[in-house]
Amino acid sequence: MLKMSKEEAKKRLQKLRKFINDWNYQYFIENNTKISEGARDKIKRELEDLEVLYPDLITPDSPTQRIGAPLSGRLPKLQHKTRKQSLQDLFSVEELEEWHDRAQRMLLKADFQFLTELKIDGLNVTLWYEKGILIRALTRGDGVIGEDVTHSVRSISCIPLRLTEDITAEISGEVYLGFEAFEKMKDEGFANPRNAAAGSVRQLDPSIPASRELSAFFYTLETDEDLDQDESLKRLKKLGLPTEPHWKLHDDLKGVEHTIEHWKEKRKSLPYQTDGVVIKINDKLQQQRLGSTARAPRWAAAFKYPAEQTTSTVEDIIVQVGRTGAVTPVAVLSPTLLAGSTISRATLHNEDEIKRKDIRVGDTVIIQKAGDVIPEVVQSLPELRTGKEHTFSFPRKCPMCETALVRPEGEVIHRCPNDDCEGKTRVRLYHFVSKKGFDIDALGGKIIDQLVDRGLIVSAADIFKLTYEDIYSLELFEKKRTENLLSAIEKSKCIPFSRFLFALGIRYLGEKSALDLVPELQRHLSFRKGKKDSVSSEQTALFGEEEYEDGTHRYITPDDLLEFVNKGDRVQEELGSVEGIGPKVIESLQQWFSHPDQKKLLHDLSKAGVRILFQIFINEHDPVFDGKLFVITGTFSEHSREELKEMVLRKGGKVSSAVTPKTDVLLVGESPGSKLKKAEELGIMVWEESEMKKRF
Repeated sequence: MLKMSKEEAKKRLQKLRKFINDWNYQYFIENNTKISEGARDKIKRELEDLEVLYPDLITPDSPTQRIGAPLSGRLPKLQHKTRKQSLQDLFSVEELEEWHDRAQRMLLKADFQFLTELKIDGLNVTLWYEKGILIRALTRGDGVIGEDVTHSVRSISCIPLRLTEDITAEISGEVYLGFEAFEKMKDEGFANPRNAAAGSVRQLDPSIPASRELSAFFYTLETDEDLDQDESLKRLKKLGLPTEPHWKLHDDLKGVEHTIEHWKEKRKSLPYQTDGVVIKINDKLQQQRLGSTARAPRWAAAFKYPAEQTTSTVEDIIVQVGRTGAVTPVAVLSPTLLAGSTISRATLHNEDEIKRKDIRVGDTVIIQKAGDVIPEVVQSLPELRTGKEHTFSFPRKCPMCETALVRPEGEVIHRCPNDDCEGKTRVRLYHFVSKKGFDIDALGGKIIDQLVDRGLIVSAADIFKLTYEDIYSLELFEKKRTENLLSAIEKSKCIPFSRFLFALGIRYLGEKSALDLVPELQRHLSFRKGKKDSVSSEQTALFGEEEYEDGTHRYITPDDLLEFVNKGDRVQEELGSVEGIGPKVIESLQQWFSHPDQKKLLHDLSKAGVRILFQIFINEHDPVFDGKLFVITGTFSEHSREELKEMVLRKGGKVSSAVTPKTDVLLVGESPGSKLKKAEELGIMVWEESEMKKRF
């Protein structure tokens, strides 16, 4: 945090509080915000940190001093029977350990048994049952007063109107909307499944939530019985209420940490949205002894996964030159943690985007990872400006070679037209050796920069001409590291076809379109045969190659590619039928392969011993899959849904996201949702994991 005077802190606190209060209203009442909860959490953490530094500046109306969400004013209000609290948020293992240590100190070093549950991103509701009958449902509201949403909750089919036992109880849980149900509501303007669930429950007309396939999980049971948390969950299920199925008991904190790590990626394959893991001390007596603060129980906390969005400060704006000459503005940020990594730079896309989003040096901005890979600036937060910010002027000359930039008509990108621009050359080399290209892991950007600076490489083909002496002369290179890099370069010479095409850096030809092109190209090319043992098992695993009876593999050389692409009009005719390959891609391919420099590159790569391996996509001997339409749902123990999709495609099947009468097979894991029910109604074949193991 930047150092600031008390007077500056006071002004900053006022802006932060207003921002959070406005966000709360948009999110909880309007059910619509363009800023994610992760970004809000970062602002809230800054507010909390400032209030720790200046506790005398805390005000009663600060968002840190309240619980829950504001009321909409449209629905009747009722007082909760017991006060509803928020959970303390944890963002790191260190914070988890601190929470654990505090609880241990309070209970004189007692041992704990922990229970973990996945944190469902939905709307918190509390149900009142009297003698087993549902009589009332409330939102959490401000923790004391909630909104009466009984009419909506009664329409949610998974919530029983009568329990299996005639007991009186107060039960809390989360109403949520699964991804499949949310897809059907895309045109209704909701930002995410959580907003859609909240907006549905708050409708005055109960027929609306009834039509939206809402679901719920419950986790708190208040009765005359003193039940441990695991006993409460078992009892809830016995009473006929749905519970999140992945809860687990742990005898120590290591088990909790393992579960948090386990679900970090696997949660993405679930049919509903989760943003963390809730950790509870299981023993009811220990819970009572630990008690609560004014805002949160001391015996429970929520570990939140790295945010998909967060905030940072723009310290500067620079421009970078890409492999096609595109000049991209980049925000230099104050380092911040995003999706598990520290981010200090993020793309601003182009000059028009900077103007449209009104992004200035010094701004507080929202950042996210585009496709979970490239950090980008989503928007600025002008309400947090101090007056010291200033606008950015886009350069008119290339920062690498001083050539005047051009902006082609109809495009938003400025480009450097100089083919010999050093910036373009370096980025093309970075792309060539990247994981999705030749995958020379030991050859990073800093090493390429050294090689270029010393004149040891000019084109990508020069990489394969490097000698022991060339590499050994680089900074920090000794015998072992030199040998490892030479070995990695040699190993990369045999490369799957799609990765070779991608590595060339042809404009408009991305990873997917390269993969789409390969089957058609292979149909028109005469392959050669090489010894099978010249290709490593790691390389064959990358593209599904199978052992041939004669012990060989099929390949072409880079020179062989020119056989097909030099056919002129026939290229457009042959490739134009490939789904996903449009005229722009074909024109770009023809331009690239017809350029003398690129022909020389292909020839030099061939001379260097590069071999392009044919890829096998379909097992023609498996009629069970060939041409059949598959749908995948639920969570699987051995594979992600993406992995299963790839396995189906390789065997000749097709994959769809929705169950229809045209579906042939449904692959089912845990928590399959409504797709299983629909498949059963339509009489569609269902494969559970035991059946899949026989087929794959």
